[in-house]
Amino acid sequence: MTFAQAVTDRTRALQTRLCVGLDPRLDAYRDAAHLREHTLDVLEATAPYAACVKPQLAFYEALGLDGLRVLEEVCAAARTLGLPVLLDAKRGDIGSTAQAYAQGWLTGRHAGAALTVNPFLGFETLTPFVDTARANGGAVFVLVKTSNPGQADLQGGGVSERVADEITRLNAQEDAEYASVGAVVGATHPGDLAAYRARMPRALLLLPGLGAQGATAAQLAPAFDPGGTGALASASRGVQYASGLDIRASVDAARDFRNALNSVLS
Repeated sequence: MTFAQAVTDRTRALQTRLCVGLDPRLDAYRDAAHLREHTLDVLEATAPYAACVKPQLAFYEALGLDGLRVLEEVCAAARTLGLPVLLDAKRGDIGSTAQAYAQGWLTGRHAGAALTVNPFLGFETLTPFVDTARANGGAVFVLVKTSNPGQADLQGGGVSERVADEITRLNAQEDAEYASVGAVVGATHPGDLAAYRARMPRALLLLPGLGAQGATAAQLAPAFDPGGTGALASASRGVQYASGLDIRASVDAARDFRNALNSVLS
């Protein structure tokens, strides 16, 4: 089963559109062992409310080899829980380097079934990522219009639209409800969501920015198809650190995000 189908099936079965981000910050813990324990506990506790899980690679890389071991454990635990893994790494490069990144982060025990990628070195740089994802039943999520305010320096103004059109072109090569090339469109741009949904009809949309960055579930309905599929709303700090390191608070936050999204789409 492909990543896109697994996420969509889980959305329908559990009525959740929430992507739980796991961004473990070392300064929040006593040591790396404490970070590992808490991160795995949050993952297990919030899994019933999640359509997928999104580890942010930077926080694991910051810990060196110990962090990569934690990442491998997180990926393994997620698979045991039936949670598709979307690795947030925003990789992008040319030629053999792009191929190495694709091999490194879309295959293997430490890798995700899906990966965020950066298209701004040119569309040909997407090819190794897309080909590797397709060969392994995975997915890539291409940056189209990100959630940070500074995105306006380079995005929008026709540039994001060109990226969206390339995603649609790539997805036309597949016969599936949702294809292997998704798009990152910030939840912080609610006025743009309907246009991007229409422009990329067979792309899963990843909507970062729910919670800590200020986006609310009530703004996100235009990103979804009828029936409430086609998009994933991502919350990281707002779940993992909903109230310090309180696991119960993380569970409550994940449930509340899920319920808020459902109420908008009902």
